[in-house]
Parts: sequence; C-alpha cells; structure tokens
Amino acid sequence: MSKFSELKKRVLECNMGIQEHKLAIFTWGNVSAVDRGNSCFAIKPSGVAYDNLTVDDIVVVGLDGSIIEGDRRPSSDTNTHLVLYNSFETIGGVVHTHSPYATGWAQTCTDIPIYGTTHADHLTKPVPCTAVMRDEQIEGDYETETGVQIVETFRDLYPSEVEMVLVACHGPFTWGATPEKALYNAVVLEEMARMAFVTHTVRPDTPELKESLRAKHYYRKHGKNAYYGQN
Repeated sequence: MSKFSELKKRVLECNMGIQEHKLAIFTWGNVSAVDRGNSCFAIKPSGVAYDNLTVDDIVVVGLDGSIIEGDRRPSSDTNTHLVLYNSFETIGGVVHTHSPYATGWAQTCTDIPIYGTTHADHLTKPVPCTAVMRDEQIEGDYETETGVQIVETFRDLYPSEVEMVLVACHGPFTWGATPEKALYNAVVLEEMARMAFVTHTVRPDTPELKESLRAKHYYRKHGKNAYYGQN
C-alpha cells in the first residue's frame, strides 16, 4: 500500500465534492492537498471525469514539481497549485473550479464587493481579483504565471485571512488549512458571488457594508473572542 493512500483518498473525496456541490461540470476543476512532511501534494489527474475518478488516479507531485507517484498526467493547473504551496506555507489544500457566479465576476476582472453580513462572516474585505495576465506571462509558463498573479495580488493581504481569489478572465481559486476547508471555501465563495450578483443587479449603486458590521460579523466567528457555534 502506498504511504500516500490516505492523502490520495482525501483528495479524491474533495474532488467528488466539486461535483456534489455543482461547482463545475465535466472535468472543470481540481482539488489538491499538501503533505509538508514529505514535501509533496496530491492532485486530480488532467481531464478525467469525476464519475470515472478513483483513488489510484490521484497523482502525487513533489514541491519541486517532480512526479512522485501515479500513472496519470496531473491536472493542467498543477503548477498553479505548486506556486501557492511554495508561497503560502500555512495552507494545506487548494481548490480550483469554474463555478458560474464566481467565474462571472472573474470574467469582468472585478473584485466581489462586500455588500452584506454573509460575506463578512467569512472575510472583512472584497474578494480580490488579480490583474489581467500580461502577454509575456501568457506566452510563458501559463499555469505557473497564474500562481504568480495570485501571489502578487496578496502582497498586502494575508492568505490565512482571505482564503479565496478570482483570477481575472479565468475563475476562482480557494485554499485552507485542509483540502476540506478549501472545498468549503469554494462553496462559500460561489454563494457569496451569487448574492453579490443579485444585489448588484437589483441596485448597482449599493454601498459596501460599513466597517462596524464587517468587524462584528467576522470576529463573532473568528479569533479568540468568537462566540458563534459550540465550544
């Protein structure tokens, strides 16, 4: 039995969650999970439909980009995941989807505004959108440069606080301490994007949520004084 069996099983289950939560159709999306102790991560193979996916299909990739285990070609987005793991050392899982509302905002190259308290329950800022990729980046190692675009967007942000991003013209990426949390964040992001779309459609000049409400809703769920849920 592979020493990566449990890691690969978690990655399989989270990839199946993409389909379960209707975050992508066909093969549009991928989940990975990192094993820092073994300097590697497991990721969905490229172009394999969710209905056909098995644990043996999951590919293990080194944090140096080498293939450690697996007969399949890893996701075409592997290098983006690689950049994120090497740049954001606290994250444990990454999810990429083409969920329709989040992708719609990404295609407008626009941050998702923080209109309401549902958004503030998860972060106190708009969901950031990267800059549009430069031609030289597109013509180079495109997937690596996608990761670079995300990292550049987080120069003044903390990836442990803002666990989601829109890649301009492309779609959403989320992450978390675990692949399960990254998947949760992908579901939350799509719902926030849908709510923001409805809000903007009903009233395009809707103001963003005031700071006091942002802080109240965020810190009642996060930090040492949080009181939402059970101990």
